[in-house]
Amino acid sequence: MEETEEEAAVFGMMGGFGAWWIVGLLVPLLIIAIVVVLVVTLTRRGPSGGANPVPPRSSARAILDERYARGEIDHEDYVKRRDELDRSGS
Repeated sequence: MEETEEEAAVFGMMGGFGAWWIVGLLVPLLIIAIVVVLVVTLTRRGPSGGANPVPPRSSARAILDERYARGEIDHEDYVKRRDELDRSGS
């Protein structure tokens, strides 16, 4: 069965789909892109749902430990202040 010129012009070379094959290619790619964006957005927010809660206040002992770790105070000063904090109940 031979095509007429009119049928060939209507159906084109893509089996009757014409340029619609581009839509068939782009729709799945668009869906994949949306899923990737959602996953990245949700994983960056973390367990708090994106809210930035106020960080807990550092205790005096934690601050003392950090200062000792950074080398701001020597061992003797650290022990003296740690013992003082332990006595005061902080």
